[in-house]
Amino acid sequence: MMSREALNRTKRKMHIRKRVSGTADRPRLTVYRSSRHIYAQLIDDVAGKTLVSASDAKGDKSRPVESAAKVGAEIANAATKAGVTKVVFDRNGYKFHGRIKALAEGARSAGLEF
Repeated sequence: MMSREALNRTKRKMHIRKRVSGTADRPRLTVYRSSRHIYAQLIDDVAGKTLVSASDAKGDKSRPVESAAKVGAEIANAATKAGVTKVVFDRNGYKFHGRIKALAEGARSAGLEF
């Protein structure tokens, strides 16, 4: 059985996913946050393919918010190399603060538009 917090996040996630979809021109930037790491990927929902991904699992062990900003910059740089400048941000049911906000600001500062 899921905890109440996890169940509420799943409900928020499904509510958001009904409206948010990515295309080849404007893929979906989705974020997953675990207790230790943060992951981001660009997904083309029409083709069902992941275009680019990044995480802090393989990198240095800096503070969580700072490493999330680095992941945001890393995903933005990889996206521009793949020819993507505009994305749809999918926060995956998480509140827009802390590590999620840092990742989004890092991606925006590196050139992604959403």
